[in-house]
Amino acid sequence: MTTADSRPSQAETTLNYDYTATQPVGTHFATYDHLRSQSPWYRNEFGPGFWEVVNHEGILQVLQDPETFSSSVVTAMDPDPQYKWIPEMLDGDEHRQWRRQLGPLFAPKAIERLDDTVRSRAIECVDAVADKGRCDFIADFAARFPSTIFLQMMGLPADELDQFLAWENAIMHSTPDPAGRDSAANAMGAVMGRFASVIAERRAEPRDDIVSKALHYEIEGRPVSDADLLSFCLLMFMAGLDTVTATLGWIFWHLADHPADRQRIVDAPDTISTAVEEFLRGYAIVTSARRVTTDTTVQGCPMKAGDMVNLPLHAATRDDAAFVDATSVDIARTPNNHIAFGAGPHRCLGSHLARRELRIALEEWHRRIPTYRLDPNVALYETGGQVGLQSLPLRWET
Repeated sequence: MTTADSRPSQAETTLNYDYTATQPVGTHFATYDHLRSQSPWYRNEFGPGFWEVVNHEGILQVLQDPETFSSSVVTAMDPDPQYKWIPEMLDGDEHRQWRRQLGPLFAPKAIERLDDTVRSRAIECVDAVADKGRCDFIADFAARFPSTIFLQMMGLPADELDQFLAWENAIMHSTPDPAGRDSAANAMGAVMGRFASVIAERRAEPRDDIVSKALHYEIEGRPVSDADLLSFCLLMFMAGLDTVTATLGWIFWHLADHPADRQRIVDAPDTISTAVEEFLRGYAIVTSARRVTTDTTVQGCPMKAGDMVNLPLHAATRDDAAFVDATSVDIARTPNNHIAFGAGPHRCLGSHLARRELRIALEEWHRRIPTYRLDPNVALYETGGQVGLQSLPLRWET
């Protein structure tokens, strides 16, 4: 770790790096692994300019101090967002009130009741490709499997899946040119319109779904407004359709390239839960952001009120100061107290559901397709921000 006596100069801790860019597979992890070896923090002058904290100690300090580091932003590239995802972008007591009411919906026992639904959906998705001998794992399985669970929880019909996937792709994976920005804006408008109609429908005729339950929430003694419900639905959409998809992509990329690890999972399915924790740690996908509320320092880095701070969680979970041989993936690693789901009061509310979906996906895929490999004729690329593979062509014998 860099000490005060050996800290690099200002020039050495200044970057101009687009962490959201599309790059060859593994680039983002390798970039931050290198940065962390040189300094615990940097000033990134790309875009609006922001601080990058790139080690476990510093990232944990920021995540666990919500009074100094506000969650009113979700990306360092947008320091003045014109949207508010609820409850992710709330601070203080307002955030606590939302979390307290949402907590029972995502508690372990509530998620356990979804087990049959999650498993049947995984089996359905595997069966759709098993006899073909090949697929684009991202498009054909990783995107479709968790998305149907999301639709059911929100009380939406399964036949809307393709439309929601198209909207999600336009928003999360659009190109940075004007056409891409327009496409993303149009998709976001369509999503908001769809959820606005869902809210109106549930007010008229409640059902047994998350939207209907949220209609009865109260914040500071007042019923939740339609505007806040819409912001909540948008967060559910963004979190529910892309996070598990991205993580599944990294898991199967790793297993396709590491046959010994894949065989261990096939031979001993009871090891899958431990392996999932290691995949979450080794390939943490989320890059969080915070806004500084008052002048402060993080590991000697001076930050002023209003500054933006970028927090690539994989820079924490792959830090040798926190984990032995941290950049290597050991699917038998234990203990494994990673922060791939974040830390502090904003730790991911959906972590129990994500773990269950990942575990069941691994179980059911390997029952039908125990051996598979990467398509050697396809170059793989990843996108930053939320680090995920664009595609993952796999092949196997039928």
